[in-house]
Amino acid sequence: MELSPEQEARRIAAVRRYDILDTPPDGAFDRIAALAARLFDAPAATVTIVDTDRVWFKAAYGLAGVTQIGRDPGLSTSAILTGSPLVVPDTLDDPVARAHSLVTGPARVRFYAAAPITTGDGHRLGTVDVLDTKPRRITPDQATVLTDLAALVMDELEMRLSALRMLRVERELVEVEHTARERAERDRSEIAAYASTLQRTLLPPALPEVPGLEAACHYTTASVHDVGGDFYDVFPLGAGRWAFFLGDVSGRGAPAAALTSLIRYTLRTTALLEPDPCAVLRTLNTALLSASSDGIGFCTLVFCTLAPEPAGGFAITLAGGGHLPAHHLRPARRGGPDRAVARAEPVNLAGGMLVGALPQADFVSRDLQLMPGEALFLYSNGLTEARTARGARFGESDLAAHLTHHAATNRALGATAIISDLTALLNTFPAGPADDVALLALSGASATPAPAPSGASGTAHTSLPLPPPDST
Repeated sequence: MELSPEQEARRIAAVRRYDILDTPPDGAFDRIAALAARLFDAPAATVTIVDTDRVWFKAAYGLAGVTQIGRDPGLSTSAILTGSPLVVPDTLDDPVARAHSLVTGPARVRFYAAAPITTGDGHRLGTVDVLDTKPRRITPDQATVLTDLAALVMDELEMRLSALRMLRVERELVEVEHTARERAERDRSEIAAYASTLQRTLLPPALPEVPGLEAACHYTTASVHDVGGDFYDVFPLGAGRWAFFLGDVSGRGAPAAALTSLIRYTLRTTALLEPDPCAVLRTLNTALLSASSDGIGFCTLVFCTLAPEPAGGFAITLAGGGHLPAHHLRPARRGGPDRAVARAEPVNLAGGMLVGALPQADFVSRDLQLMPGEALFLYSNGLTEARTARGARFGESDLAAHLTHHAATNRALGATAIISDLTALLNTFPAGPADDVALLALSGASATPAPAPSGASGTAHTSLPLPPPDST
């Protein structure tokens, strides 16, 4: 089914909006193409954008020297006409694909599969493609993976667009700083709004629903005028397994945003291929060293995998890269040797080094069981560096004592209740946090979970400060 002239005009307008055509090579898109080829054991994979009269290759793994081809029907041009993956098991058996230049030319493509890169408002910009020189078929799960890779490309395009907008706003600020104070104040509010928007693109809008698990989070930037350096995420690995992480990058602003984007997508793609969390951190370490020319693109991080246990609860493996310890919260038990003892124990990951600082960095891991009614809590140093009403620093020992008290006063430890308790505590600090604060809690669902506190969500409780009101 062909697009009407009006539909095609709107689609091309969407392509122009992302300002991606004829841009230089980009490592993020190259990595996605290479990952697609490895996942499908195929010699070639591409990321394409379909223009008015051509198909332009943003990334072309295994197709040396190919930057664009004509907009011939059969492959990418046909793939953008449907919202689902297009699979051509044998191009010579397809009456349209058999005449395509990639089929008749030196590439000799005999197999083609593609998923459309689709914007939030439904426009299909191009495709993520897998190509082979021999006929083959793919499974429904592989088709889903291809769709996920196309979604990763779309996320990267959104991130790039947000970063471009932020840079344009920063340039506009420089140009108008010399006008008048009133105008400068209005611009500061505008920058804060853009910073808040860009910050939200670096964090999941909501945590996913994990069967048998309650998850909650909180994020506060220290300054509404800049992009923070803390990050977190929860995502599926397949076969009932999940991954989650929380960390803190070096620096702030646009460099921190770019670094956070690289970290997030490297972790997401690597974790699909590598089951060992320490190996995932080693891959990220290599990626950060390759991307940083000045040696300051590093982060601290706790990366974890989670899988349900047949007898109940979850098996969790944590890998540490120089970050603060997680805390394992256990309520008081009615029976057994540990009855009436509530605990909030730090999960020791000592020895894990900064990620992206040294080529031969060492990382450490630890396993634990998260049983129903228990919780795991991860945080950034903005929490433990905040000042209380008495002016004292709320250090790690204070946090441990606070979490222990919470465990002692709650029979079942819910993630939402833990995050609500700590955000309420932060609100009592008169000066607010001096650094960004990221909080992430996971809890095994109990048989009779407590109701969520007012203003908190069972799956995501994300807080970003709003810009100050216009003083004019």
